[in-house]
Amino acid sequence: MILNDKEFGEVIVRKNALSSSVKFSVSMNGRLQMSVPKYTPDFLVKKYLNSSRAQIRTKLELKDPKTQRSRDMKKKILMKKAKEWLPYRLEYFAKLYGYKYDNFRVSHASTRWGSCTRHGKTGSTTISLNIGLMNVPEILRDYVILHELAHLNHMDHSADFWKEVGSHDPHYKYHRNKLKMFSPGV
Repeated sequence: MILNDKEFGEVIVRKNALSSSVKFSVSMNGRLQMSVPKYTPDFLVKKYLNSSRAQIRTKLELKDPKTQRSRDMKKKILMKKAKEWLPYRLEYFAKLYGYKYDNFRVSHASTRWGSCTRHGKTGSTTISLNIGLMNVPEILRDYVILHELAHLNHMDHSADFWKEVGSHDPHYKYHRNKLKMFSPGV
């Protein structure tokens, strides 16, 4: 459940069967988060929030609600662009260099530009690319895509892996260093 509060913005309320009391915390995106017992009525949730305002202000570092909304809007825009551009570019390089993968997904991880996963029982592969790639120059996006495609043949960062990356991107070391100037988080 999400509560809209004039002071705190959107408050994430999680009703938890294991909770025996109300707990306040800061979510990953800087919003106020409440964990309450599963059967707590909504009016009591609001009452706890109102009676705890002073404690919340002094003990938790919350982001400005205006910043939250701005970040959410930016994420939506980047997600839309990423869904339009990244699958096309991934497919282009996969066909160009003869790679085969089973699934593609767009992520918004805060620490990774991409990943390549091989699922144990099925052996199927999933390539994930971060929406934050839409904030970097195209040549760096291409480097990340080629990096993840090379993982289809080498699920590590061995010398053979880097040799394969280098066969598709001779300037991969430069691109790899340049990418460190950016952050995958939105």
